[in-house]
Formats: sequence, structure tokens, C-alpha cells
Amino acid sequence: MMAVGGGCGEEMEKDFDSKLRLQQPSPAPGGGPAVQRTNSIVFRAPQEQFTINDFELGKVYGVGSFSKVVRAKKKDTGNVYAMKIMDKKFIAKENKVSYVKLERIVLDQLDHPGIIKLCFTFQDAYSLYMALECCEGGELFDQITRKGRLTEDEARFYAAEVVDALEYIHGVGLIHRDIKPENLLLTAGGHIKIADFGSVKPTRDSQITVLPNSANEKACTFVGTAAYIPPEVLNSCPATCGNDLWALGCTLYQMLSGSSPFKDASEWLIFQRIIARDLKFPEDFTPEARDLIDRLLDTDPTKRPGARPDGYASLKKHPFFKGIDWNNLRNARAPRLALEKDASDDYDGQDTSWNLTRAGGAPGCQPNIPDGCAGSASSSEQQSHISRLASIDSFDSRWQEYLEPGETIVMISKLKKIQTLTNKKVELILTDKPKLLCVDPAKMTAKASIIWSDNPSDLNVQVANPSHFKICTVCFSSYHLLYFLHIFFLHILIVILLFSA
Repeated sequence: MMAVGGGCGEEMEKDFDSKLRLQQPSPAPGGGPAVQRTNSIVFRAPQEQFTINDFELGKVYGVGSFSKVVRAKKKDTGNVYAMKIMDKKFIAKENKVSYVKLERIVLDQLDHPGIIKLCFTFQDAYSLYMALECCEGGELFDQITRKGRLTEDEARFYAAEVVDALEYIHGVGLIHRDIKPENLLLTAGGHIKIADFGSVKPTRDSQITVLPNSANEKACTFVGTAAYIPPEVLNSCPATCGNDLWALGCTLYQMLSGSSPFKDASEWLIFQRIIARDLKFPEDFTPEARDLIDRLLDTDPTKRPGARPDGYASLKKHPFFKGIDWNNLRNARAPRLALEKDASDDYDGQDTSWNLTRAGGAPGCQPNIPDGCAGSASSSEQQSHISRLASIDSFDSRWQEYLEPGETIVMISKLKKIQTLTNKKVELILTDKPKLLCVDPAKMTAKASIIWSDNPSDLNVQVANPSHFKICTVCFSSYHLLYFLHIFFLHILIVILLFSA
């Protein structure tokens, strides 16, 4: 990766090496394989000397405040990972280095089939990379969304696997602090793996080796997601394992009903409902499910099953889990996964252009667009074409001056104009606004910017796979839809003409 401004990128990289204290491998006693240490911690997952160009990047799994997770296939081995790409500039600016360091160190030491595995890390001038095992089944949240709600048998299976993993996490002295369906990933076989340990909190008696003073830092820091935050956190009480058990209760409720128990129009209203414990159960909840959720959502964290003196024994013996073989969970048959309706296998083998033929409406109001109304870019050598997503090679830092506050990059590709004597290449950048940017990477100048709507709430971007994305709209009349498509393709034509000059 080329650093912008010559030594600027190298200086940033050295600065992060210093802050992260990631040292080079040192020989193991007896001439064995080298090990890596930071503050006397032996890393099982090594810090490699890879570059992002060693990987073929695909679907964007998720985007956070300073990171995004994408599907990454190692070109030489074919191994597939979930690559977490973290923006160094943002991390340094927001003082998040300690969070990144702690997540890396904690994930490296955890060893449980219900927890996502860290395979290796590397970095460059702009980004930190964590290669995690890839969970091809997606998020539990997606299964709830696609099915509307889960059956009790399905919810029981998933809840049992979460309980099993939480028992391990709490047993080694960690509090996850962000349990929710989006952070519960599914393997291709349908088994749960807990992910995203960026908010993890070690307890004072933690068995995990952590950074000095990390267990003594402010314990009542407000972290997590609004709908799953327990009342004691809202009242500024120190974090306990009971926080995760409350979130488990909220997640079980959502699995069975399709929505979170304290859902409301704003975070403030959600917090008011949580503090008041404004909890209503659907009539079709069984007595066993209702009782377990009611106990997990106890306002006293010490009374929640799993946080009592008998540990997880009372939770695992609850009638809701009747029939669960706790010693054979990972070998049990998992529920059948519901596939994404638009993410069919017919994408495989198609041309690698970004294809806009699947642009449709928002959920529940998708207009029928005849074939050909939203054509795809040509791959002819006589005209411009948009190539397959090749890399998110420098995350957002390199392009920050072209982005608005809070705007993030979703996909990056190359726009190539093949002429008689020369080939002109620029970066075509799709953001979540949604907006298209065309930037000359050699001169770092923006050639064109297309904003598809003055109101961002009208549109949103959904990435279907490495070479296809959708611009989803609110419900439009046929007239408004045709007008929107006309403007959209007019903008595309303008971009092509700009680079034909």
C-alpha cells in the first residue's frame, strides 16, 4: 500500500507500533517456532507481514464507528476470513487504542467453540486488520428478520449455545457488555459464535492476561446498544456479569417475538421503558419462555439466573431448556438457516461489473422493475466499465477529505477508460449516504460527486455481494420511480463522459 504524502503513512504506522507495543517475533526456547509478545503476553494468532492486496475482498458484513468487516479470501491459500478493518486515524483521534489492544489480546486467549476465533493480524499505514474466522451463516439478527420470528425450538437451541458460551466468558472473568442478535454469528452449519469483543470488560479476578490497569478502569462506562442495556448501567452502577444475562433475556424475547422488548421511537424513550421495566409479553409465549425471560430481566442483577451463587446451574436447569444436552451442544443438529431472498447463487459466474438491475424499494414496498430498466455497465474494451470490488485498500482515512461527518465508505472499485494509447484509472467510491465519488488516486483530486438524494432517509445502500449492490428507496409512485431512475442514469452518463474527455 502506498502512503499518502510519502513518509506520512510510515510515520503513522510507527506511531501505532509504539502505542500497540506489537514487537517482532522472538525465538522460542529450544529453537522452536517464534512467539510474539506484548507486555509479556504470548500471541497465538501472529502479527503477519501481509498486505491487503494479498486478499480478494468481498461482501461487507458490517460497518461500525471506526471499523468495517468484509469477507476476505487469501489469494494464495483460498482460505476465507472475516476481515475486520480498523481506521488508525479515527482510533487515534478518539483515543480508542486501548479498546483495540484489549480486544486483540482477549480474543487471542479465548478458546471456546462458541466464540469467534482470531486467526492473525497485520497493519499498514492507514489500517489495522484482524482476520477472524468467517461465519458464513451471517447474524442471528438476519435469521429473525427473514423468518419474522423463530419457533420456540429454534430459540431454545440458539439461547442454549449462547448460555454455554457466556458461562465460559464469565468463568474466565470477562463481561462482554454488547450481547445482541447482531453480535451472535452463525457458522455455515448453523451454530452460534459470539463476536465483537470491543466492549469487553475484565473483572478484577480475570483469568485472562490483560493490559495493566484495564480491570481497574472506570467500571460504569456507558457502552452497549440501547435496547439491550440493563437498568443498572443506566443508573451508573459498575458492570457485572448480570449485564450480559439481561441482554440474553432481551435477545430471547426478540427471537420469539421478532422485536426487542423495550423497542420505542428513540433511545431516550427506550431508556425510560427499561428503567420502568415496561415489559409486555405476547399472548403466544409459553409459560416456560415467559418465566425465563421474566427472571433474566430482573431489575436486581444478582437475582438473574446465571448470576446467583450457584452460577449457571439454575439457568441451565430451567424448564425452558428441557431436553437440551449441555454436553453435546455443538454436535446437535442446528435449525435450518433462512437464506437471503436477494442473495441467490445466480450471482456466481456473472460478469464482475457492479450490477444495478436489483435496485428496488424498501422492505414491504418493492416496485416491480422490468428487466432492462436498470441496465449494467458494459465490459467492452471500447468504453468505460466498472470493475469488480478489488480492495478497500486504505479504509476511510485516505479519502476523509471527501466524506461528510459520519459518512463511511461501503465499496471501492476502479473505473477504467481504455483508450488507444493510454489507460486512465480512477477510484469509484460508494458511500452510505448514498453517494458516488470519482477520485484520481494519483493526484488525489475528486473528479465527480453524485449525491442521489438531498434526503438521506429516502435511500440506503445494501451490498449483496462483492460485485453487486442495491440502492433501496422508500415507497414511490410509478412516476417518482421512473423520475428517480432517469436522474440516476443521467448521473452515470455524466461520470462516463467526464472520464472520456
